[in-house]
Order: sequence, then structure tokens, then C-alpha cells
Amino acid sequence: MTTSRRTFLKAAAGAAAITGFPTIVPSSVFGQNSPGNRINIGAIGVGRISRGHDLPGIWQYDTARIMAVCDLDSNRVELGKKLINEYYAKKSGKPWDGVTGYHRYQDLLANKDIDAVVISTPDHQHATCAVAAVRAGKDVYLQKPASLTISEGRFLSDTVQKSGRIFQIGSQQRSWKQFHRACELVRNGRIGQLKHVEIGLPGDPSGPEAPEMPVPANLNYDAWLGSTPLKYYTEIRVHPQKDFSRPGWLRCEQFGAGMITGWGAHHVDTAHWGMDTERTGPVEIWGTAEFPTSGLWDVHGKFKTEAIYANGMTMAISGDYPNGIKFYGSEGWLFVTRDELVTDSDPVSGAKVEPLVASNPKILTSVIGPNEVHLYESAEHHGNWLECIRSRKETAAPVEIAHRACSTCLLHHIAMKTKRRLHWDPAKERFQNDDAANALLSRPQRKPYILA
Repeated sequence: MTTSRRTFLKAAAGAAAITGFPTIVPSSVFGQNSPGNRINIGAIGVGRISRGHDLPGIWQYDTARIMAVCDLDSNRVELGKKLINEYYAKKSGKPWDGVTGYHRYQDLLANKDIDAVVISTPDHQHATCAVAAVRAGKDVYLQKPASLTISEGRFLSDTVQKSGRIFQIGSQQRSWKQFHRACELVRNGRIGQLKHVEIGLPGDPSGPEAPEMPVPANLNYDAWLGSTPLKYYTEIRVHPQKDFSRPGWLRCEQFGAGMITGWGAHHVDTAHWGMDTERTGPVEIWGTAEFPTSGLWDVHGKFKTEAIYANGMTMAISGDYPNGIKFYGSEGWLFVTRDELVTDSDPVSGAKVEPLVASNPKILTSVIGPNEVHLYESAEHHGNWLECIRSRKETAAPVEIAHRACSTCLLHHIAMKTKRRLHWDPAKERFQNDDAANALLSRPQRKPYILA
């Protein structure tokens, strides 16, 4: 960030604190050429989640400008540039060609005009790109889950916190009214003493065998594999070449853990918010899962896992429950879920559902008093990140909370794999007296893509 921009942001944050005005303001207030009226953004990874969620989440704000994109697929670089240029051209009413394309994230990070990055890569690249970004002095919005392994997640959290950069994980449910309301009601005892939480989360189906294919000339496949083992290229292991539909890597354990971290990172984070366990984790975990016996896709299918926390609360996760989070207390229950229409690539499909229900409707109209627990409020997740870049305050979903949600999901996955009751120390982040389980906290990393 340039000196003039840093000075301007500091002054703007001070003015906002004095006047009470929000720090995200239209560019017209300052004029297009005023110093520092924009936060320059680089997008690392411009596939499905970037095009459909992260780019629109950012470009809606006049104080941010997406000025660069990066992807290991050169076709996606060009399509990303085209998408953004067309948006800004339509918005400004004049031709626009202000987006630079990169094929290496290292080159994008070396651009000193870029203040912050949004990382929308496959899961196995999340921690690597985020660590490099904060080391380069960039603020970071990172798609969930935070990491491929628990060891990577701890490294990420420690590195970000030492850097002083602003970090937001893409747990956007923290910025949705019904999830905030649900957790605030639970934290203030409206269902009595919280005892148990159920999370509805399905598994993934198995897939076909997939023969080796020539690597497309537009894809840097070795770099795409990153730290994970070298495996032959086939399209359904990576992403579609002709569209932006759901990529196959989501169903390969080489690149993630499947739905338990995919959507689990959202729902476990919400559960932790209501349980007041955001910066810790369970002490016991166990469960069972079905895994494919053939085909390329090998993440978990149907499953049920359970956990106990140090405060005595319990959690169960399974596709047998409705998709969402259900809190059970000594005096009632409360269920919260998303209220948007979902696509075929999401865990559930169909019509909208009631996003917030309770055992007694009066629970939902209860007023939270001034001396009760008031949780962090955020009107929109990308906007909250941009506001915090200006104010330098903590975001709605900072890195340690991101790590704890992800690590809890990975603990449930390890329980699926080991098929036994595991005892976890959330302070030391180690299993007790279980070398085999501790061996699953990290994975061998392939040179030269080692995270260190």
C-alpha cells in the first residue's frame, strides 16, 4: 500500500470513529482521482467460487477496485479479466481494460500497487497462498476451509497473527442475520443451558474410473498439484475445461476432506459461535463413515461423527439431520439454516426453507438486553473485510477462528479414518497417546511447494 493511501486510510478511519459514519463510502465522495480512495485488489484463483461469489462480493463496493487476476489455467485468466473488465465498463459507461493477468501468484504478490488479495483457489492451496500473501504485506480474504491439514492451519494462524495483516475467512454465515440472531439467542440462554448441537451435512457420491488424459496446454498442472503427490492428469480430478461447474477436485482426498470441511467449515463455525468455543475444539471425537471402494473420487460418503467439548457440550454431524445447525438446550431448541435457493452442486436442493425456527416462537422475538452478550455484527462479509482494511480492526471471521473451525472438521475426518474414539488436547493440538492419529495432523509435502 502506498504511503499516500496508508495516510488516507488512517485519516478516514479516524473520521469514521468521530462521526459514526461507515468507512465504506462511495467513490463519488472523494472523486475518482483522490489519493487512496480505492483499495486495490488482486484475485488469486478465478474459477467457480471466484466468479459467482468473491468477485461480485468485492466489486459492488466503489472503494475497492479489482485490478489483477491470477490462475494456473491461462484460459481462466483471460475469462476472469474479461468478466471484470465488462463489469466495470458497464458500471462506468465507458470502455474498461484495467485488469492485469498473472499465471503465478508470486508475480501478482510482487505488484506493490496491490493492497489486498482474495484467494479462491482449490483447498490444498489455501494456506500456501495466504501465507505468501501476508508475507508480501497484503491483507487477505481466504475462501474456506483454512487449510488442508491441522498442522498447516496452525502455521497459517501463527503467521497471519505475527504479520499484523487483516484476514477474513469466507465463513459468510457470520454476516447473515439469521445465524447472528440464532447464536446470540443461544449465547444468552434463551433455550436454557446449551447441551447438544446437531449439524446436518451430507457426504459426496462416488465417481467413475478416469483414464489418464493429456495435460491441457493452458494448465500448469505441476503447480496446480502443489504440495500434493504427483498423479496423472484427468479432467475430473481437476476442473472442467469448458465451463465453471462443480470441479472434481472437491471429491478427491488428495486435495481436501470432502463435505466435512467443504460445507462443514461453515456449519461448525456457526456451531462454535453459539457454543462459545470459537478458539478451542473438542476433547473427544468418534464416528463412522462410508468411503468409495472404486473410482477416482474417494472422499467420504454417508457418515456420522460425534464429539464432546471440555464444557460438557456435545456435537453430532451427519447427513441424517436437516442441513443446518440445531441447538438443544435445557429449555428448548433452535434451528438455523440458509434461506437462499441452492444449486445442484450444493449439499441440499429445492425450494427455500424457513431459516430460523425454535421450539417456542417466543424465543425468536426475545429482546437481547444492553447488558447481555452482543456478538460481532457484520452486514456483508466482503464489505466487512474492506471496512477492516481501512480501520485495521479485527474482522468478523479472523484467522484463529477460521483455523479452529477447520481443525475441528479435520478432527471429525480423522475419526472417520481411524474408526476409534480419539482424545484431543485443543491447547497442544495433539491427540493423547495416539501416534497413529497424530501422524494424520500433517501430510508429506512435495518439493518445491513446501509450506515453511
